Amino acid sequence: MLEITDLTHSYGDHTVLEKTSLTVPDGELVSIVGPSGCGKSTLLRCVAGLISPVGGRVVLDGTPIDGVPDGLAVVFQDYSRSLLPWLTVRDNVALPLRRRGGSKAERRAAAEEALSSVGLHGAGRRYPWQLSGGMQQRVAIARALAYRPSLLLMDEPFGSVDAQTREDLEDLVLKVHRDEGMTILLVTHDIDESVYVGDRVVVLGRDPGGIRAELEVKLPSPRDQISTRADPDFVRLRTEVSRLVRGAGALEVPSEAAAEPQKESEPREEDTEET
Repeated sequence: MLEITDLTHSYGDHTVLEKTSLTVPDGELVSIVGPSGCGKSTLLRCVAGLISPVGGRVVLDGTPIDGVPDGLAVVFQDYSRSLLPWLTVRDNVALPLRRRGGSKAERRAAAEEALSSVGLHGAGRRYPWQLSGGMQQRVAIARALAYRPSLLLMDEPFGSVDAQTREDLEDLVLKVHRDEGMTILLVTHDIDESVYVGDRVVVLGRDPGGIRAELEVKLPSPRDQISTRADPDFVRLRTEVSRLVRGAGALEVPSEAAAEPQKESEPREEDTEET
């Protein structure tokens, strides 16, 4: 279980997060959304132990986080910078496993298994620069899975890929979550994505940042890109999240209105917050 209590962080005299508290039970996938500069990535980096908050605490499985903990993996947006170009795909995936010991053969076998789980069987001997952007991000996800984390953090992991690849990777995350049962915290600026993949959507406000609302997502499983997004409950939830992000407050949408098709898709928010 992940427990965040009264988390506060500032950059100079600007408070990004103030007394933010959140509990994430084991096996839950939580999407985090909010306007630019509300502290989404800062929250994730505090959980990862990459930065030390000025107040509050983060506890993972009963142990306070002070530095990067064991049992945690992070997938960042910029996959091209997170993969080492001089190592093969297989060796990139196996690299973090050195921390846990084991033979080279065992690490490579675990890497091959993780690559197969993300649809990259047979790509282990290639190099990152020989792969498409979507395939490189799959490698980054495979590297996290090979580590067998109890908590997977994803910081806008699909922001740099095209729309079709983004949908494929969203479905991959749902598959990983279903098959592995791991706890996942996913930061995204895409409102539709937050509802599509999440068991729960947490909306952050800003000035200073904090949790504005938490919405449970009860959509039928398994989810798919066509029928799920056409579901009236999906339309209602993404409308409510959108209004919360834009500062208009929660919206109770009647079921009849929720069933009506949207005239325009919601534009994607560009997230340029400092991290």
